[in-house]
Amino acid sequence: MIKTWNQYSLTTKVLIGMITGLATGLVIRTFLSESFFVSQYITDGLFHIIGQIFISSLKMLVVPLIFTSIVCGTSSLTDASTLGRLGAKTLLLYLFTTAVAITLAIVAGLIVKPGDGANLEAASIFVPQDAPAISDILIHLFPDNPVEAMASGNTLQIIVFAVLFGIAIGAAGQPGERIARIFDSMNEVMMKLVALLMNIAPYGVFCLMAKLFSTIELSAIASLAKYFTLLLCVLLLHVLVTYCVLLKVFTGLSPLTFLSKMEDAAMFAFSTASSNATIPVSMETVTHRFGVDNRISSFTIPLGSTVNMDGTAIMQGVATVFIAQAFGIDLGISDYLSVILTATLASIGTAGVPGVGMVMLAMVLQQVGLPLEGIALVMGVDRLLDMVRSAVNITGDCAVTCIVARSEDAMDTSVFNDPEAGVKQETIDFHHIR
Repeated sequence: MIKTWNQYSLTTKVLIGMITGLATGLVIRTFLSESFFVSQYITDGLFHIIGQIFISSLKMLVVPLIFTSIVCGTSSLTDASTLGRLGAKTLLLYLFTTAVAITLAIVAGLIVKPGDGANLEAASIFVPQDAPAISDILIHLFPDNPVEAMASGNTLQIIVFAVLFGIAIGAAGQPGERIARIFDSMNEVMMKLVALLMNIAPYGVFCLMAKLFSTIELSAIASLAKYFTLLLCVLLLHVLVTYCVLLKVFTGLSPLTFLSKMEDAAMFAFSTASSNATIPVSMETVTHRFGVDNRISSFTIPLGSTVNMDGTAIMQGVATVFIAQAFGIDLGISDYLSVILTATLASIGTAGVPGVGMVMLAMVLQQVGLPLEGIALVMGVDRLLDMVRSAVNITGDCAVTCIVARSEDAMDTSVFNDPEAGVKQETIDFHHIR
């Protein structure tokens, strides 16, 4: 029996959109790259418009979803020590996985030696932005204007203000209870909006992939095949070993179940190359598919989108070794330890948006005295790798969320173990809209 489009699950629809988009992009690049009509009206026209509408619709949800969900979560924590314990656990786990990630990357780079014999001439087209100082990051955690922070999408400042606002609601007694009920209702509405907007996801993913693969330089991947393959392998190793081992040891939950339920969120992160844009999908995944209490997920997921950059850390580790070897520069143990420390601390101030990893890579290279021009060597394949890194980042967000929730007894394991939990998607009946 042949299924209709509406009978397929969201995961299947997005996967179909991703594969057909990739194939369409390669066909356009191979046979229609010289066509002005296709380039002007299809690739840079239709595909670009629909893809950007999709990303914008996801980003539209981020600020109100972060704010309402964190306020709901923190206002329900009547004991301040609980919030402190929750924050400490989450931050330490994120920093630990980041340190493991970059250590794995450096060790793998030293063993495989991706830069040996590369003899690549560095281009001088890359002009690195100034990386923020750690002191500036700490100072700017606290917004002087929370409305401006929301308008500019400054995730860390929004989190800090939402946490303080939620604590104030919890401490305000009866007036606070009235406000809390309003935010609970707003949070429910936001999650409903997430479910409704998922209807355009397969079409958005198709257009994003078609546009990307119609323009991506495949020759760059061939010239950097060793670097590209090594980075992909380390990213996969980090997911299958680091996250899965931590999940099994600290929660006793099945890593296979976890990975199978991560499909939707991982595909969204891959197609958008943005941890921030995937926040709505990540929160829906951990609450409805993993059974995590909203008071936990509302704190850990937005925080993870900002401070948990394991995929970026792995890129920084492999790229540092690759650039050092390509330029014939020997780095000592102390240099590599400095790279690990710098990248781990830098992840705190790394926003989950495409391309920001290059700014942090410049910071790491400066720390050990490597030429910044070396960044141009890896830029040709970074867009595709950035997509994979984003998928790894949000997988780490969800794994840490499960670990923290389990330790706080705030997770329904029957939901986690139920293969059908959270699979049903909401659809819009446009015939009833007047």
